[in-house]
Amino acid sequence: MPSKIIIIGAGVVGAASALALQKDGHDVILVDREAPCAGASFGNAGAIVNGSCAPTAMPGIIFDAIRMLSKSNSPLTVHPAYFHRILPWLMRFILQSSSSNVNNNAKHLHGLSQYAVASWHQLTEQTELSSLFKQTGWLKVYETEKSFDGTKKSRQLLDKMKTPYEVLDASQIHDLEPNLAPIYKRGFFQKDSLSITNPDRLVKGMVELFVNRGGSYKQFAVNRINRNSNGIELIGSNETLVTDKVVIAAGAWSRSLAKQLGDNIPLDTERGYHLMLSESTSSLLSRPVVSGDDSFVLTPMETGMRMSAQIEFAGLDIAPDYSKIRKLLPEAKRMLPKIDIKEESVWMGFRPSLPDSLPALGFSPKSNNVLFAFGHQHLGMTLAAITGLTVADLVANRKPPIALSPYRPNRFLTL
Repeated sequence: MPSKIIIIGAGVVGAASALALQKDGHDVILVDREAPCAGASFGNAGAIVNGSCAPTAMPGIIFDAIRMLSKSNSPLTVHPAYFHRILPWLMRFILQSSSSNVNNNAKHLHGLSQYAVASWHQLTEQTELSSLFKQTGWLKVYETEKSFDGTKKSRQLLDKMKTPYEVLDASQIHDLEPNLAPIYKRGFFQKDSLSITNPDRLVKGMVELFVNRGGSYKQFAVNRINRNSNGIELIGSNETLVTDKVVIAAGAWSRSLAKQLGDNIPLDTERGYHLMLSESTSSLLSRPVVSGDDSFVLTPMETGMRMSAQIEFAGLDIAPDYSKIRKLLPEAKRMLPKIDIKEESVWMGFRPSLPDSLPALGFSPKSNNVLFAFGHQHLGMTLAAITGLTVADLVANRKPPIALSPYRPNRFLTL
């Protein structure tokens, strides 16, 4: 039976959910406190990594983090003023790095990501949006055998999940990307992954398609959310919206909304940064390329070459620190000697992250009229389409392609 459904959050997950629910005949309103694609969906590396299964919390992560923090160009930062806030999250995160938890988390991450490419094709087939996806694959390169050996545990997980990949030598790397400096001894290539030529245009195009098909978009900041006999109330500064059901897909801002409903979900943010470099050099690469040694990604896009990097724990309110990513510009030049490293723009966004690298996906334990779809960490673009399709399955009481208990919002013990 069709319902009136409001989706909070006009990023890629909210937009995917809107399209999927609309296709089922529901009366859908998409709301966001800002314009569509104003958050993490705007600034990512533009990759759909099919079959991705390595969680961020891997065995030995605490020692890896200590080593990273000691580097001058560390990809990891914990802001001193935020340390006491992030400590409970970090404790949960470290617990997830045990071998048994890693294996379980990998299995469940793969449970969603195995459908990444197919679900995007399903969601965008026979639309102009499909032209924004390119079958380029996902390439990581390493300067030494030692640094490549550091990927052994991740590769073992991929083998266990039967995710295909290729290990490349220097000549094979050169064949794929001849403009890379000849300093890379090993490569890791997932051929069946996609890249997005313009994530901003994709998400805004999804919202435009949703509206053209009869959906509604409204710029509306949800200050409070209540359940009552009339349904779900979303209370803004000057207006209240009432709906049968609500999907919370507000990324890093989802935790406070869930908490108002009585669901205390340990969501925090891993802040990420990007620099846009000259459009004239975006043709130097054919696909996103990850520097495995220095932990950054170069992605050729319509708008220029994007350098994405950094994991920063600093919450939602502390001002951005762009100095860290700017320090990586000489490494980008070293990686791709012909690149023009003139900065065109700089950006910081909030990756919504849960300690086990899995999203919160399912109905609120407090109400079957509230559905959560957030916490996709580094895989928001990869998992958005399968998340949206799963949201539609849940609302329609259809059986999704995978069991959803591993993603239940109340899976974490209170600390």
